[in-house]
Amino acid sequence: MNHYLKSLLLFIIVLGFSACEENDEPDYNIPSTYNFSNVSYSGQTQRLAMLNEMKIYMATTQQSSVSIDADRLKAMFANADGAGFQGTFDTSKELKGKTFEAVTGDFEALMDELAFASQSTSSGSEGISGVIKSTSNDAKQYLIGGDGLDHAQIIEKGLMGACLYYQATAVYMGEGKMNVDNEVVTEGEGTEMEHHWDEAFGYLGVPIDFPTSKENLAFWGNYVDKRESVLGSSSKIMDAMLKGRAAISNNDLEARDEAITEARALWEEVAVGSALHYLNEGIANFEDMALRGHGLSEAIGFIFSLQFNPSKKIDNTQVANLLNTFAGASSFDQMNLYNTSIENITTARDQLATYYNLEDRKEDF
Repeated sequence: MNHYLKSLLLFIIVLGFSACEENDEPDYNIPSTYNFSNVSYSGQTQRLAMLNEMKIYMATTQQSSVSIDADRLKAMFANADGAGFQGTFDTSKELKGKTFEAVTGDFEALMDELAFASQSTSSGSEGISGVIKSTSNDAKQYLIGGDGLDHAQIIEKGLMGACLYYQATAVYMGEGKMNVDNEVVTEGEGTEMEHHWDEAFGYLGVPIDFPTSKENLAFWGNYVDKRESVLGSSSKIMDAMLKGRAAISNNDLEARDEAITEARALWEEVAVGSALHYLNEGIANFEDMALRGHGLSEAIGFIFSLQFNPSKKIDNTQVANLLNTFAGASSFDQMNLYNTSIENITTARDQLATYYNLEDRKEDF
């Protein structure tokens, strides 16, 4: 090959690499806040507020001799007559109808268990439901079932997974909601695809200028922030949500799909990090049944939640095995945290960390 041909070939190769590098960057702007045109996710905001009212109502059981009504709690879940919400919500908005259908009955059974436990006038102990005061922190006490479960925590964290997380990662980021019209703009909502992405963002529970602003963080938004010190999760997940919306608005479906993959993985890691945090709490506070039952119940909720991400790194059998390892069963009604051990909790924690390549950071959460 003569010198001219060699030079021409080198020029073509360099030009090709340059073109590839240029194509890696979008030719449109990705804003630093979720301040896009025609954004609406009021339905998600209402559902977060409903879950918060359920949380407040359930928390009243932490006081001795305060009982709650299972029917009222179920009505709040379904936004039905008798819900007794303090806020005003659209009758078409509810949590139950957005929860993964196969587990709605499990949550209503937990509500029955919580209401039953709240009627106890005894202090909690193995086999006996009741409020248990922490032996290491006088300011903390929780209603713990005779099985060692803090049912309120499993309901809250479980619904964060089976409703909020499921809707965002599986439904609104799923093909059924993404393979839709992206041309016709509805005033106030954008295109159908844009609107679905905005609804996924609404379930994250963060302000449009997160993480610069951390005001009014709700549910997952709160835990994204809590896991920031170890995972650096706040900016990463917000960047993925911004990237996805900008890509959709510019009909860049390849970048949209990249953002879906990134957002799902980051959200999953927040759930894992939160589970590791509460497993560590269970180990550290093992001799304090109030804190053990409370913390491990939160771990149960977060691990249970992992199954609702369609791109999850582990399968449902592995989720069930983790719950079996430290809670004695994968079904809520068969779990018993009185029967667990530090060894069982540690085994579950270490296995979860291994699944997600967090072995070196498992004790940092």
